[in-house]
Amino acid sequence: MNSQHFIDLDETYSAHNYHPLDVVVERAEGVWVYDVDGNKYLDCLSAYSAVNQGHCHPAIREAAIAQMNRVTLTSRAFRNDQMGPFLQELCDMTGYEMALPMNSGAEAVETAVKAVRKWGYEVKGIPDNQAEIIVCRGNFHGRTTTIVGFSSEPAYKRHFGPYAPGFIMVPYGDAAALEAAITPNTAAFLVEPIQGEGGVVTPPDGYLRETANICARHNVLFIADEIQTGLGRTGKLFACEHEGVRPDVMVVGKALSGGFYPVSAVLTDKEVLGLLRPGDHGSTFGGNPLGAAIGRAAIKVIQDEDLIGRSRDLGAYFKGRLERIESEHIKEVRGKGLFIGVELHVPARRFAEALRERGILVKETHKTVLRFAPPLIITKEQIDWAAEHIEAVLM
Repeated sequence: MNSQHFIDLDETYSAHNYHPLDVVVERAEGVWVYDVDGNKYLDCLSAYSAVNQGHCHPAIREAAIAQMNRVTLTSRAFRNDQMGPFLQELCDMTGYEMALPMNSGAEAVETAVKAVRKWGYEVKGIPDNQAEIIVCRGNFHGRTTTIVGFSSEPAYKRHFGPYAPGFIMVPYGDAAALEAAITPNTAAFLVEPIQGEGGVVTPPDGYLRETANICARHNVLFIADEIQTGLGRTGKLFACEHEGVRPDVMVVGKALSGGFYPVSAVLTDKEVLGLLRPGDHGSTFGGNPLGAAIGRAAIKVIQDEDLIGRSRDLGAYFKGRLERIESEHIKEVRGKGLFIGVELHVPARRFAEALRERGILVKETHKTVLRFAPPLIITKEQIDWAAEHIEAVLM
């Protein structure tokens, strides 16, 4: 069966809530994916940074298979022998005291919202049901009704209301606006160190450090959504580290499982997560032994293969190659590590489609931005090959 057969099935039976490129992937390995027609593509999206370790990494696959042969799900009604070691290794790597495992990134953001509200009431003394969380214009933290309610993108919100109150929006990159928005009822500030879905938008130098200091002065928790930017994607373990910032609350996901299984987590110290009591929050699949075993293998690959260093060095090289392209279509090249956005003066979709024809998979975001985020195992030679085709398409 060819690609059109599967495309027709998707169009007939799937809700049309995505606008994918017409590539029907049947297998993948490393940085390469293969479609049902036998074509080979360099993956420059990494499932939105979920496969930093590369597709079907053998060490993570072996860990998954071994755990599948033992036990996959216990629910949190019982304990299992993988979750504790996973959370210990995750906390040891990140420097936090506690972690709460969940599944999707959006679920982890919702968890963080609940946790910081509880802290606001029980520690800061905010009156009941008056807690506020400050967010940034252009944010993307997920698709749940709570989260889309504090989005500034009309398409994410239309006909999904009414929305939850308690969220205050300020411009991204404007520390003074954050400070002006803080009130005695402000519990937290939620921010992406780099806005991924917003178009790989990087804030001004010093913004994260300044906003973290503002939060500390006003007794407001600083929450970093590192679901896309974390775990090596920007050339540091976490993007906040570029400015020496340790968030009060960190939200992680995507590459936490290397693309094998939905695994996410909220990381904080005991002052925040230690407030949760039985019945306050839960998840049938969160912390399950299969996901935990996969997560343990995924973070070990990041450490053992120095994927952070590879992202730092190869990201600088890839960004430099893109910056040298002399094209009237290019407005700006921005990003850190292997998290790069090329903003165009014109819609980006046709360039993504042209690159697909040349064997490179990339996706447009916010209409005019091409996002380049290949697996962190990519080589310099593969970047050179891709850059030649990217330049040809953009000329």
